[in-house]
Amino acid sequence: MPTPIAASTTESPAVALQPPGLYIVATPIGNLGDLSPRAAATLASVALIAAEDTRVTSRLLHHIGARTPMIAYHDHNADAVRPGLVARMTREAIALVSDAGTPLISDPGYKLVRDARAAGVEVFTIPGPCAAVAALTLSGLPSDRFLFAGFLPVKAGAKASAIAELAGLRASLVFYESAGRTAATLSALAEGLGDRPAAVAREITKKFEETVDGTLASLAERYAETPPRGEVVIVVAPPAAAEAPDADTLDEALAAALLHMSLSAAASEVAAALKLPRKAVYARALELRDPD
Repeated sequence: MPTPIAASTTESPAVALQPPGLYIVATPIGNLGDLSPRAAATLASVALIAAEDTRVTSRLLHHIGARTPMIAYHDHNADAVRPGLVARMTREAIALVSDAGTPLISDPGYKLVRDARAAGVEVFTIPGPCAAVAALTLSGLPSDRFLFAGFLPVKAGAKASAIAELAGLRASLVFYESAGRTAATLSALAEGLGDRPAAVAREITKKFEETVDGTLASLAERYAETPPRGEVVIVVAPPAAAEAPDADTLDEALAAALLHMSLSAAASEVAAALKLPRKAVYARALELRDPD
C-alpha cells in the first residue's frame, strides 16, 4: 500500500536488545509522524528487518536514524527466504515490515507467522496504521461489521465471480485498488452488488488526502472522466435490508405449501423462504388450517 513520504526527522530511539522472536511492525501509510515510538525502538534494536522493499524501508530507517540490516521478503522470494528467517528467529530478534501499513494485510507475511509458531518462535505485534481501517473510518459507512477483500482480480470474469461471492454479505466491504483501475472496478461493483452507497479514499494521511462518497455508479462515472491519483481504497456499504413480506404473500405461500406437506413442514419451508421467524409462521399456518 502507500509508500511513506518524507516528514520531519525525529530523534533516534533508545536502542535496547530485543528477545529472540518475530516482531510484526506496522509502519506509516503516508505520514512518517504516525510511526509509534515503540515501532521505532523495535526497528532500531532488532538484529534484522525482513522488508517487502528494502529501498522503501531504508528511508524509514534513515528517518529514525537507525542502520539495522535488512533482507527482502516479498511474494517472489518468500518461499526461499522463509526457512532461513525462521531458523534465525530462534536465536535473534527479526522484524517484519511491509512497504507501508500493517504487515500481513495483502502480503505473504501470514506464512512467516505460521511457520514461526510451528517452530516454537515467539511472535510479537507492534500495531499501528492500516489503510483498510483508516478508509473505513473516513467513509461514513457502517463499521460494526466489515470485510477486507484486498485486491479484486484484474480479469473481468474472475472479478465478477469474486464480487458475486460477496454480494450477500451483510457487512461493509473494503477493497484496495490501483488508481488506473478504480473506475472499472467501481462499475463492476455496481453491476455485481447494485448501486450501493460507497466511498473512495486516496492518499490517506498524505498532503492530498481525499475521501469522496456517493453511489457506486456515480463514483464510477466521476473517475472514468478523471482517474484518481495515488493509492486508493474503496469502501462499499452493506446491502439494504430486505422488506418483510406482507400478510397476503405469507398466506399465499402457506396455502400452497399446506396442499402437499404437513403443517410443521410447511411452516419451516415458508419461514426459510421468506426469512421470517418460524414460530410466527407456524402460528399463522395454524390459523389458516383451523380458522374457527
